[in-house]
Amino acid sequence: MSDSITQLDVDPEETQEWLDAYRAVSEVGGGARASFLLGKLEDAARRDGVFAGGGLPYSSYRNTIPLAKQGAYPGDLEVETKLTAIMRWNALAMVVRANKAYGELGGHIASYASAAEIFETGFNHFFRAPSDGFGGDLVYYQPHSAPGVYSRAFLEGRLSEDQLANYRQETKGGGLCSYPHPWLMPDFWQFPTGSMGIGPINAVYQARFMRYLEGRGLAETAGRHVWGVFGDGEMDEPESIAGLTLAAREKLDNLTFIINCNLQRLDGPVRGNGQIIQELESLFVGAGWNVIKVLWGSEWDNLFGRDTELALLRRFADTVDGEYQDLGSKDGDYNRNKFFDRDPATRALVAHMTDAEIHALKRGGHDFRKLYAAFAAAKAHKGRPTVILAKTKKGYGMGNAGESRMTAHQSKKLDMEALVAFRDRFDLPLSERDLEELRFLKPAADSAEMKYLHARREALGGYMPQRRQTTDKARRLTVPDADKYAKFARAANGKEMSTTMAFVRMLGSLLKDKTFGPSIVPIVADEARTFGMDNLFRQIGIYAPDGQLYEPEDAGSMMFYKEAKDGQLLEEGITEAGALSSWAAAGTAYSIHDTPMVPFYIYYSMFGFQRVGDLIWAAADQRSRGFLIGATAGKTTLSGEGLQHQDGTSHLSASAIPNCRAYDPAYAGELAVIMDHGMRRMMEEQKDEFYYITVMNENYAQPDLKPGAEGDIIKGMYLFDRRGDANSDRRIRLVGSGTILNQVIAAADILANDYGIASDIFSATSWSELDRDARAAERDSRFGTDARESHVAQMLGGDMPVIAASDYVRAVPGLIAPYVDAPMTILGTDGFGRSSNRVNLRDFFEVDTKNIALAAIAAMVKAGHIDAKVQTEARKNLNVDTGAPAPWTV
Repeated sequence: MSDSITQLDVDPEETQEWLDAYRAVSEVGGGARASFLLGKLEDAARRDGVFAGGGLPYSSYRNTIPLAKQGAYPGDLEVETKLTAIMRWNALAMVVRANKAYGELGGHIASYASAAEIFETGFNHFFRAPSDGFGGDLVYYQPHSAPGVYSRAFLEGRLSEDQLANYRQETKGGGLCSYPHPWLMPDFWQFPTGSMGIGPINAVYQARFMRYLEGRGLAETAGRHVWGVFGDGEMDEPESIAGLTLAAREKLDNLTFIINCNLQRLDGPVRGNGQIIQELESLFVGAGWNVIKVLWGSEWDNLFGRDTELALLRRFADTVDGEYQDLGSKDGDYNRNKFFDRDPATRALVAHMTDAEIHALKRGGHDFRKLYAAFAAAKAHKGRPTVILAKTKKGYGMGNAGESRMTAHQSKKLDMEALVAFRDRFDLPLSERDLEELRFLKPAADSAEMKYLHARREALGGYMPQRRQTTDKARRLTVPDADKYAKFARAANGKEMSTTMAFVRMLGSLLKDKTFGPSIVPIVADEARTFGMDNLFRQIGIYAPDGQLYEPEDAGSMMFYKEAKDGQLLEEGITEAGALSSWAAAGTAYSIHDTPMVPFYIYYSMFGFQRVGDLIWAAADQRSRGFLIGATAGKTTLSGEGLQHQDGTSHLSASAIPNCRAYDPAYAGELAVIMDHGMRRMMEEQKDEFYYITVMNENYAQPDLKPGAEGDIIKGMYLFDRRGDANSDRRIRLVGSGTILNQVIAAADILANDYGIASDIFSATSWSELDRDARAAERDSRFGTDARESHVAQMLGGDMPVIAASDYVRAVPGLIAPYVDAPMTILGTDGFGRSSNRVNLRDFFEVDTKNIALAAIAAMVKAGHIDAKVQTEARKNLNVDTGAPAPWTV
């Protein structure tokens, strides 16, 4: 590495004059005045093209906060050091015990070992719990450090020794989950962060949503802070950095990232040939964040004070992370020879020090004084979010068993020698018998350590993490009667409209409800006009913390683009990950902010599960409530877009998420029933579930809702109609979902009119709900707990052939195939998408009217109900291209 410090100084005298001038301004006018002048100089230099060669936007490799501005430490360093050592031990013992008994359980020691001081600084001084009149801070915990969080909760009396002993052993109950999972520990964890990158983007949008609630006058969030503890390797995830510019643009000074820079990921250095800390500083500075670096511990202060030639900074600038890792894994003599002795100036700086003293030079992320100063500065900073880059050692304290070693991340088992070394390193009161049995350590209740532990949390409002499961009954939302917002959909009388238009119309009416409307959070990712939602711009406004600082181009129109400080619509721009993060923040507001909200995120369906599926899983884990509306859904409704823009799998993905209720309604009346049911389940009954509903942009005649069908619609299937002779023994069952139901109905007319085959037509509003019910009925029967008939069996009982068709891959209707005793033919849209119109697409994927009719005739032939020659004639009469390649072939 190189730095401006290493450049040749052609005029040292002039350089000194500039430095003297800077110091004079700083001492007389203060840091703000010095920063202002530096900014002016930088502006002038940029105007003159001085920086055209690409200056590096990071500071020297040293602590941002100088010793003179560090301030006094407010805590008891001795007690906090002892407590941290105990937590390190208990976290280590927890993981090692689990892997000693069950070698395959895994777990992580090295991550928390590197971050222990970071967490304890937060727990002892900054992370405020919710209390009466205060909602508390929100913390996104580094997932691999979960054992350390459990260790603290054990000392606090919130977790038992049995629970620690059953770390990663949950299936029989009483164990602890591997990472932060609110679904599995609903009173403990608030946010799921197990998938790398999801924590950072969720933290950004959570901080933003707090400002949204405040701007709309719905909740008091001022004074609350969002903290996120993440790893340096995690910042390589696209989601980790996706929200950085939003946070700066909206001045989210209620947000602080603490990045644990231990320089290592699982396989090796994060940046072996570079410096990840300098790279991250460049990234965050460029995004507009305030950056605080905590690189060196207090033991370095004397060296920096005597280093008038800046020799240390030269050596730091020339040392890459791979070398830092090597130095971190070795003793003092190695560091002397390989680092300090390479420059005569640095050699002289440590000439008076022993090898042990050199070895004791800590990194800043292990120094409570340095960390406290950084946390305090971050909390005090206004106008921008802050990131703290804290340099640590991975596996700190693990010695040869893992400290700064390539294998640190995989360390699950330690031998006796390593355990003894760990005990001695942290001066733990453990006998060799204790070490052998990996006994957990908990000081006496009246010890100074335990009194201090509880006192600090009491001062900060209580224990963390904690999650509130339910809101007060008085805060529950009452859903309006469906006739007030959806009467037009339930009694459509054949009017043509798309289900997307029906949804937008219902949403608009709900928003006008004075009681329920303010709790709705409409969310789009730059597609409001596509979905016909531009009328909402003026009606409810687009949220913007600064309001609208310009006159929009369309100011003279009825539906002009209106931004407002109290705007209700979240228009996120082209970021599905950001929009989904806002949806999760709104969908968990009932727990996090004691403010129940109803988020509706509408988007092109192919940009949902296939694009941000991991974020949807995290939202499910977090017990989010709300609606995901997959618009222009299915493989054949989005004309012309082609291969990647046509969704045939979202319902398959949705079916795998246990608390996702997925529906594919064909008609507005069905949609109205599902929305009403979902709102009542989530808002009135307080069920921790969410609804995925697919809607189409295709206009077609909308029938009235069939009387009494509501219950079956929610269960997933109802008898829509019958065609042909009711007494005919040539009958077949036709099942369709979404827009393909119209093709099914048209096929039934062909069968009845041209081939004398009668049809029972079923609308399958949810294949996944049918599957879940049938699976449950089958299991109950197998276990002898209940003998009931599933809804699929009630609808499709008997041996009459069944044809099932949808706009999704065959595996979606195939979910119910194991529970249908009759012969079943499934038609779907497997294969890559194509650019064409709807008619040709449905023909290509063989889910149009003629292909459904032909499938029905073939099934009747196979069942022996009609002669085979009918099938031969039908191929010709229906103009089916029998020579076309199968659409799923490549």
